[in-house]
Amino acid sequence: MEITITNNDNAMVCAFKGRLDTPASLQASKDIQPLLDNADKEIILDCTDLEYISSSGLRILLGIRKETARKGGKVIIKNIREEIRQVFLMTGFYNLFEIQDA
Repeated sequence: MEITITNNDNAMVCAFKGRLDTPASLQASKDIQPLLDNADKEIILDCTDLEYISSSGLRILLGIRKETARKGGKVIIKNIREEIRQVFLMTGFYNLFEIQDA
């Protein structure tokens, strides 16, 4: 799992690459700290290269959402693959986030 975070004006952009599974979630929870620190901004989660997400990965996304809601920010998830879209639909996450396609 590779996570790249950039700060673009009023938004933080986080690009996920690989599998956000249980082993990767431990490191990912540390890597996303800049997003939580800037949760008062718009946070864009770019999932173009996200191949898989487990329940541990979903918990990370939920944590980002909760922190942005607390601090007045906003989370947008972009470019999810069909397989991940199905996971979001089955778990109810699809209704929790603003999801934009390319």
